Amino acid sequence: MTHSAPSTATPLPNGLRRDLTPPARAWLDQALAEAAQGMTPTTELRLAEAARRCGRPHADTARILILQAAHPTPADLTRVYHRGTAEERRAVLHSLPHLVAGPEALPLVEDALRTNDTRLLTAALGPYAARHLSAHLWRHAILKCLFTGVPVTGVAQLAARAHGDAELARMLADFAAERTAAGRPVPDDLHRVLALTDPEAAPPLPAPDGGGPHGKES
Repeated sequence: MTHSAPSTATPLPNGLRRDLTPPARAWLDQALAEAAQGMTPTTELRLAEAARRCGRPHADTARILILQAAHPTPADLTRVYHRGTAEERRAVLHSLPHLVAGPEALPLVEDALRTNDTRLLTAALGPYAARHLSAHLWRHAILKCLFTGVPVTGVAQLAARAHGDAELARMLADFAAERTAAGRPVPDDLHRVLALTDPEAAPPLPAPDGGGPHGKES
């Protein structure tokens, strides 16, 4: 994938511009202008400053905008992810579908799926994972969501990838049987996903982003 820095800074979404204080708007405008010159140590510093400058409610959006403006390479994203805080890692994961066309960044998704940070798990299962994560890893990610309480409503392309998946249905049934045998409740989300695996159900409509099950068995 070819990466080239844009010539102008990314404009702020109207809602974010309205919600930020004047000093925060000025800071973010400057950060985006700097990011438009490419991924530099200054850009990485701005990612770390986002919560302090913009406030926690807007920090995730600010980080994503900065990353998109910088057009980082997969190597840049890998560096930011592994050096960053959990918040910066979430921003990287949310940015992947906009910045990486191929599967080069899958190791970052796989790393996030090994954690027990529920917000990181949610970020990892976005459109990028829907397009590129293997069927085997995707199924285990769904089970991890059920085990950790991450709502499956946040999983991108859930219906498309689960449709007619007999192996996922088997894994869900085994998980439900284990919970029942241990006297523990079966999550409601398990029944929702299990219903999606029914091959007789109408196939889901394609999502606007085109994300679909392109992962291979492993």
